[in-house]
Amino acid sequence: MKINRVRLALVSAAAAGGLLLGTSCAAHDAGTATSQSSAEASAGGHKHIAFFGFARANSFASATWAGIQEYAGANDADAEFFDPNFDAQTQVRQIQDAVTSKRFDVFIVQANNGAAVIPAVKQAIAAGITVVAEFTPVGTRYDTATPQVPGTITVLDVPVDNGRKLGELALKACESKKANPCEVAYLEGLRTLPLDNARTQAAVDVLSKAQGVKLVARLEGGYTQESGRKAMQDVLQSDPSVDVVIGSSQAIAGAEGVLHDKGVLLVANGGSRQAVTAVREGRWFATYYLPEKTAGAKAAEVGLGKARGQDVPEVTVEADLAPNGGIGTKDALANVVGEYDD
Repeated sequence: MKINRVRLALVSAAAAGGLLLGTSCAAHDAGTATSQSSAEASAGGHKHIAFFGFARANSFASATWAGIQEYAGANDADAEFFDPNFDAQTQVRQIQDAVTSKRFDVFIVQANNGAAVIPAVKQAIAAGITVVAEFTPVGTRYDTATPQVPGTITVLDVPVDNGRKLGELALKACESKKANPCEVAYLEGLRTLPLDNARTQAAVDVLSKAQGVKLVARLEGGYTQESGRKAMQDVLQSDPSVDVVIGSSQAIAGAEGVLHDKGVLLVANGGSRQAVTAVREGRWFATYYLPEKTAGAKAAEVGLGKARGQDVPEVTVEADLAPNGGIGTKDALANVVGEYDD
């Protein structure tokens, strides 16, 4: 995910991730979603979707939007992107204004700040609008995909699960290095972001319980190549013998430029085409992969389904839409190309 560093504290990202895509499993899910009969699609009449994404300029949100548009166009609906440009309060006002306009049947909310949008989301629910929380929780908990506002539906990446899987991928990398101890550096997202802190702590918990693994550095790597490059330089100054590095796909891309041929194994958080290519080429050990365009289509599917009176799942975990539960090793991504660009 390409996320502005200054404003990312208002976002979920990259980070992360971030955080999607082109697998036969994901393609099957999207294909099944868009093959709904015209009779089913038209039940209840033409519908209008409002998408409150991170920012129109954000490639990750653009992937979500592409999935929403594609599904809506094939299922007797239209969609509109409300662009807060990473500003949480702007997003809150946009949701409130959209409720007042009475133009929309479905809201898909990719919350910049999950706590800030709660009152506006409750207002939408009270007005009879179907609300789908997409990718980031609407609420203050980061360890569950269960809706935190009654009446909402979720299509989420659970931050704590994301962090745990990053830690597990780092352990797999350590196994292949056969170093004792295996020295791991974590290039965190942004420490001002509660979601990032929850994800980081989950990864650290996995690493701290492993035998023969030593966490030698925790630096803020952010969500740009520049910030990742700087963080990696700082790691090497304090510990030039590091074996494994974890970070956002953007930060890892920056770190790669510093490491050259040092034999360090890289574990990324992000499902961009660039991240997938790096893993498939063997340059990176693995990435946490989610098919975000597919997730956008799924959000539109369940949102429209509920708005039309159909029974839909209350919870969809985005990792379930990905091959191998998002554990993006070289083998798992063999037939994946990615659905967005960093």
